[in-house]
Amino acid sequence: DVRDRVARAARRLPPDTEPPIVSKADADTRPVMWVTLASDQLSTMELTDYLERYIVDRFAVVPGVSQVVVQGSGGPSMRVWLDRLALAARNITVTDVENALRRENLELPAGRLESESRDFQVRLARNYQTAEDFRALAISQGADGHLIRLGEVANVEVGPRVPRRFFRTNGRNTSGFGVVKQSTANTVDVLDGVKAEVAAINAELPGDLELIPSGDDSLFIRAAINSVYMTIGITTVLVGLVIFVFLGSLRAMVIPLVTIPVCLVASFMALAAVGFSINLITLLALVLSIGMVVDDSIVVLENAHRRIEHGEAPLLAAYNGTRQVAFAVIATTVVLVSVFAPIAFLRDNVGRIFAELAVTVSAALIFSSVLALSLTPMMCSKLLRPAHRESRTTRRLDQTFDWLSGRYQRALAGLLRVPWVAVLVALGTGASAYGLFRLIPQEYAPVEDQGAFVAMIQAPEGVGFDHLSEQARKIEAIMQPYIDSGDIQRAVVSMPGFGGRAGAVSVTLKPWGETSISTPELMERLNREWEAIPDVRIMAFMRSGLSRGGGGQPVQLVLGGPTYEELARWRDIIFARAAENPGLTRLDSDLKETQPQVLVRVDKDRAASLGVSVRDIGLTLQTLMSERQVTTYVVDGEEYDVVLQAQQDQRSSYADLRNVFVRAESTGALIPLSNLTEIEGSAGPGVLNRYNRLRAVTITANLEPGYSLGEALTYLENLVRTELPATAQINYQGESLEYKEASGSLLFTFAIALLVVFLVLAAQFESFVHPLVIMMTVPLAVVGGLVGLFLADKTLNIYSQ
Repeated sequence: DVRDRVARAARRLPPDTEPPIVSKADADTRPVMWVTLASDQLSTMELTDYLERYIVDRFAVVPGVSQVVVQGSGGPSMRVWLDRLALAARNITVTDVENALRRENLELPAGRLESESRDFQVRLARNYQTAEDFRALAISQGADGHLIRLGEVANVEVGPRVPRRFFRTNGRNTSGFGVVKQSTANTVDVLDGVKAEVAAINAELPGDLELIPSGDDSLFIRAAINSVYMTIGITTVLVGLVIFVFLGSLRAMVIPLVTIPVCLVASFMALAAVGFSINLITLLALVLSIGMVVDDSIVVLENAHRRIEHGEAPLLAAYNGTRQVAFAVIATTVVLVSVFAPIAFLRDNVGRIFAELAVTVSAALIFSSVLALSLTPMMCSKLLRPAHRESRTTRRLDQTFDWLSGRYQRALAGLLRVPWVAVLVALGTGASAYGLFRLIPQEYAPVEDQGAFVAMIQAPEGVGFDHLSEQARKIEAIMQPYIDSGDIQRAVVSMPGFGGRAGAVSVTLKPWGETSISTPELMERLNREWEAIPDVRIMAFMRSGLSRGGGGQPVQLVLGGPTYEELARWRDIIFARAAENPGLTRLDSDLKETQPQVLVRVDKDRAASLGVSVRDIGLTLQTLMSERQVTTYVVDGEEYDVVLQAQQDQRSSYADLRNVFVRAESTGALIPLSNLTEIEGSAGPGVLNRYNRLRAVTITANLEPGYSLGEALTYLENLVRTELPATAQINYQGESLEYKEASGSLLFTFAIALLVVFLVLAAQFESFVHPLVIMMTVPLAVVGGLVGLFLADKTLNIYSQ
């Protein structure tokens, strides 16, 4: 069990390490909406505090919400900026300050008073709530008897819990939060509840406070679903026109059209039975089903219509005509269902999504078969009448089909005299299908213009926060003209970013049709202008609807090897060769040996002789050079941290590390670290990653337009095989992993579908010959589809250029 393993590992962690948290969440967990709290009067710290006090909890209980992720500078904290010189002058160490804070700032139960009629709880109240209270906290007593207070050795103030934080929206200091939905929740329903809560809270907010929603995933979902509804209507009209043209009768056209809404509505019963929803995938399945659900009814209708034209009464013609083609109707339905059924058993991300498509189409086909053998014959007997004369269109179509039928019969008779030609044609067609399959660009999922994109900001290791903030303002300045014009509705710049990145940019455009620029075009423009900003790299990308992790660079190749030094050498080889490929851009890796580091070596013998432990040295440096939360304080029922850290001007150089004092247990005197340590500067990796327990480096890249993910991965795989030793292990992450998993499973599913179709046909014909003859058409159909994809790809490329 994962929790047991984590518990065993936690026992080996340092005492001050926060306990690891095991959570179960979707791989693509990310906020489905961002909500910003803006004000021109309050600081970012005050906005964050207001969010955490009064707003976040109200959204956490909205049905379907899993988590609310607050972004900003953090709420208030009592910042104690220690002056190490003042500490040394008063013979006080950092440990003394920590102990005093923990000793004096307490709130404890002190028992109870028991009177004759009442009991009273006794509670020791905290005396420290404001900066003035903490400045007056007594640390120790001086040699002359006066009390040394915290205000003498530190600057105490209320400040943000995360001071090194940059979070701005449309150029304004703001605070905000992201709403993460539950894995089984419906995005549209959740966001409807969130929007209703936003409206209710905005009506109650004081002053100029305002909640502003942005990055709404439901907008794209609603627009896509509406376009599918329109497609269903257009498809139904086109199917009706085709039926009317070929049968030449409005009465005959009505019969198959009636089966469309009945089959579509009946399919909802199957969706409800297995717990699926009406979404883009199920609606797409209904669009595909429209052309197939009328097939069975058309077969019955055409046969009954033919018998009526030959003189049979409508009722008799409907009965005999249905019996005559019932076997063909059932056989066709079984074959089609057997093709879609294997998709429902795929186990990867694609399988989980397209299982809904398989179930929807299969249900619609089964209902269409039932209707074709029940409702359609009844309607034929009531609506069909013998035609006294044919229309000109019908007559011309009949003549055309008679001509085609004659040509086909002659070609078939000639082909049967030389059957080996048919075999060669089938083999050649299959080979053509394989060639086209390799020729057409391959990718995991097409890029969708969802009216939003994100950009990751990368900077050199060790760059200062103030410098990063200056670069962030330059990034904002480049976006400002698009914000002023209204093309960008919301632009959020956050530093630091996620996953160890320097920062992130989230951009939401105005709704489609209201903006003068498309998302890809805006990304391209901003990328060109952002390239001129020194010291940072900004990589903008649109999320794929099916990608794992909710987004990221599409190319993520993982190299596993024996040592990180060897992996760094392999990485450089791949970078040098991949730079020659114009289809790959923004090459990067997660192994960088450029982080500035300072190694403090302790003279163990000298420290031991003076009674100074390595633990005391480490905790003192950690408190001064980083920060340390030592206790808490309470204001109006809310608990905040008390944080110790050295003043900014006393932690900026190597000399500041050596002029820190610790107490010698043997003598009680203060000892400077310059007597106990040696300092060595170096550069090294900030993070060392493993993948499947192997030391690993992940190489990432973006793709140029027209260059597919399949081509990129094949290219990199060939580089690994030809340029690196055989010990190099290849793995994948993110969208690349999904693509690889889906490719293998889909090919296997395709083969299984062919086998199932063959077995179904063999069982129906009680022979293996007829199914082979029918399945000879499969390669031709595949070639036709691939040719269409190839021509569409070339046409779209020409159009885009």
